[in-house]
Amino acid sequence: MNIILLGPPGAGKGTQSKGLVERHAMVQLSTGDMLRETRKADTELGRKVADIMDSGGLVSDDIVSAMIDAKLAEMGEGQGAIFDGYPRTAAQAGQLDEILAKHGRALDRVIELEVNEDALVERITGRFSCANCGTLYHDTANPPKVEGVCDACGSTDFKRRPDDNEETVRNRMAEYRAKTAPILPGYEARGIVTRVDGMAGIDEVASAIDRVLA
Repeated sequence: MNIILLGPPGAGKGTQSKGLVERHAMVQLSTGDMLRETRKADTELGRKVADIMDSGGLVSDDIVSAMIDAKLAEMGEGQGAIFDGYPRTAAQAGQLDEILAKHGRALDRVIELEVNEDALVERITGRFSCANCGTLYHDTANPPKVEGVCDACGSTDFKRRPDDNEETVRNRMAEYRAKTAPILPGYEARGIVTRVDGMAGIDEVASAIDRVLA
């Protein structure tokens, strides 16, 4: 089973991908993780990626697709792939079809995690973590039991990601609508798109995805 998880940043793609890896022994192909892994490698591609990222440039579709190609080549025939954060554009969608065909695979399902933009902004801007042990919290949904004190380790030092702010979140939503959402009609024409409520609880979303895959 080869699937794409689509949805704007913060929709829960990474969380659901990790759950699928645990429940179904699938392989998560996250472009963000692959870029970080590739840049550390002492290879021609790794050095190229490092140079681009260090200069603040955008990694080209060809390089991202080359990483996807290499990962699929490493996988066993029976292992399913979860494409997390890829494809982001129509061009990447076309390249993915070619890469899958090269490896004798086909795309089985595209699952879009649907979200409410205002609720997603609240979800993301309210999250923070313990700077000492990394335990995750949220201002309203999951605050520490004692204000200002980590439940897990007792630390009083917390941190927030600098990009977890409303302007950045809304800009990313707009970019998703402009660049990624337009690839859906092509997949819909193939009858492989299913939409899941991404605002539901993590376990509920996981169960909905499992039903789709079943």
